[in-house]
Amino acid sequence: MPTSPSPAFTGENASVAEDKALLPAVVAAVETAGAHLRERFSPDARVDNLDETLAAIDANDAASLGFLREPLENARPGARWADDEQAGGTLPAGEWWITDPVEGNINHIHGMTDWSVTAALVRDNQPVLTAVHLPLTGDTYTAVRGDGAYLNGVPLRVSVKPSLDAALVATGQSKPGETAETYDLIGRSVTAMLNAALVTRVAVPTTLQLVQVAAGRMDAFWQYSGVRSGLVAGALLVVEAGGTVTDTHGRPWNLASGNFLATAPALHPAIVEILSAVG
Repeated sequence: MPTSPSPAFTGENASVAEDKALLPAVVAAVETAGAHLRERFSPDARVDNLDETLAAIDANDAASLGFLREPLENARPGARWADDEQAGGTLPAGEWWITDPVEGNINHIHGMTDWSVTAALVRDNQPVLTAVHLPLTGDTYTAVRGDGAYLNGVPLRVSVKPSLDAALVATGQSKPGETAETYDLIGRSVTAMLNAALVTRVAVPTTLQLVQVAAGRMDAFWQYSGVRSGLVAGALLVVEAGGTVTDTHGRPWNLASGNFLATAPALHPAIVEILSAVG
């Protein structure tokens, strides 16, 4: 099975120095937005129905974007903005900001702690720079393509586990309203991995699972989704930390892919074999 990263993460990056120079502005933007979201957060927060849930999510998104969008647009005036955070697929050529102003918004509005602010710069459909800030812990994960992945400035490395029977793996739902076929794939993949890995988690949001893979705390994450905002930031972090990113069949992953897999390199062949059998 193929074990190399997708073309989105290979080749020389002539703009590494330029992207590194841009990174502090991106970090400042996600941390400023995160500080405002922290003020809005309460462990006692609850919503009682769908209308309240949607209204709270929209209010959080708007509040965060008020601190996130303008600084990023000023930092890179030529980059366009991908407005729909639940969209997938490739983008027109050029530079784009792909952000999630409250990644894990559903957790935030229910008083749970797993949420973050993410921003990634994509150049010709290749993620080249990202910052992910977790306001409740103060942690910031960063990566520039070709320059490694970091947590608060300390280099990250993925797991070196050699076998799946010792692995902690995870998947999750990318968004509400997926197709019945997608939900069936999720269910069957969880069953298959429960029988193969040591422990299998199902959790949201996507990016916070991928930072665990990049940090070597978790060994693999897969998802039946092409939602850009949940994948690009974490995908770049995993690859720059030495991990392998493909689709669930081991083919090169890109923004047009319908599913996603990020693993420690030694585990990739076994996981691809299992997930390929799922569908």
